[in-house]
Amino acid sequence: MRKRDDEALAGMIEIQNVSKTFAKGTELVEAVRDISLEVATGEVVAVIGPSGCGKSTLLNMTAGLYAPTHGRIVYRGSAVADVNTSVGYMTQKDNLLPWRTVRDNIAFPLELAGVGRAERLAKADRAIRRVGLDGFETRYPHELSGGMRKRASLARILLYGAETMLLDEPFAALDAQLRLAMHDLVLGLAAEGGQTIVLVTHDLVEAVTLADRVVACTRRPATIAFEQVIDLPRPRDVLNVRFEARFKALYDAIWDRLRREYQEERL
Repeated sequence: MRKRDDEALAGMIEIQNVSKTFAKGTELVEAVRDISLEVATGEVVAVIGPSGCGKSTLLNMTAGLYAPTHGRIVYRGSAVADVNTSVGYMTQKDNLLPWRTVRDNIAFPLELAGVGRAERLAKADRAIRRVGLDGFETRYPHELSGGMRKRASLARILLYGAETMLLDEPFAALDAQLRLAMHDLVLGLAAEGGQTIVLVTHDLVEAVTLADRVVACTRRPATIAFEQVIDLPRPRDVLNVRFEARFKALYDAIWDRLRREYQEERL
């Protein structure tokens, strides 16, 4: 895990006995049940589990988009009671505004904050260089490839200055080559900026490649089935780490526990 001196000993995110139930017509649907989880400052945690089990619900509550039914989310020692402006949230959709250029899309959070045009565009250009979109500043989203759109979304989070990144399967729609490029970019930027990352993914290879710890959820309502520390050294070579013996051992151990967990649930 990447550390920030003594700060790394403190929890950035604490999910304390959290449950979430939604009303669907006259029916109550329990999405999450009594989950407790702590994410340390500078840690990368991957959350895996079956589709629809409640993984995204955890991210939405951490972002303050809605409140838990029971329990609480604590961020840097304070309960999350409203939209959590300290996190950047990247979903499967890039959410770029089609009528804005790359530069203006990336600068949008600063515009909302009232930052002057010259300053926000200068900062946007620096973020554009960091994610390798030089030369595409004046292009519109429809003129970009899928990978470029993801880079623009990532640049917007970086420009916003979020100390924590919540990533909800943001690379699922990309082909294998682009996904590897985005993994490399995320790891590099996170190492540079020291961000805390919580990643929701269905891809176990992605989870082991990126994370310091993998947390596996049960079927809905989500509870924590088990956790696995990923003790692969950093920095990681995303192109070759999956061919290392330790990677295979970790992957196989997690997969075996997942297989047994879901088999037992069906009995």
